[in-house]
Amino acid sequence: MTLLGMPLMLELLSTRYAYATFAVILAVGLYIMIASPNLVKKVIGLNLFQSAIFLFFVATAYMHGGSVPVIPTEGGAVGEYASPLPHVIVLTAIVVGVSLTAVGLALIVRLYSLYGTLNEETIREVINE
Repeated sequence: MTLLGMPLMLELLSTRYAYATFAVILAVGLYIMIASPNLVKKVIGLNLFQSAIFLFFVATAYMHGGSVPVIPTEGGAVGEYASPLPHVIVLTAIVVGVSLTAVGLALIVRLYSLYGTLNEETIREVINE
């Protein structure tokens, strides 16, 4: 092992690339939500953030050597089965995320028709006057 365990980190990144991808997408989505004054970009950042969470749930549900969680009719339960619960939660979260995006974009359209801008700071200035 060298300084900061670089070989270990490289080995982890090469075998657990889903977690590294999760971290990058999460960070980018969070940065877009915080740094951008444009409301549509904030919704895009929120969608990236949600997608990263979905990836994390699916990556943690993966089981090496696990089989489909259906017990065969001719025999008993043999081996390890992967839990379908995280996938069901992700499917439900996708539906909620699409609904959240639709409502957010509808509100943004309404704000644009009222104030003529999508800039959060300009809308705040108009409201406070």
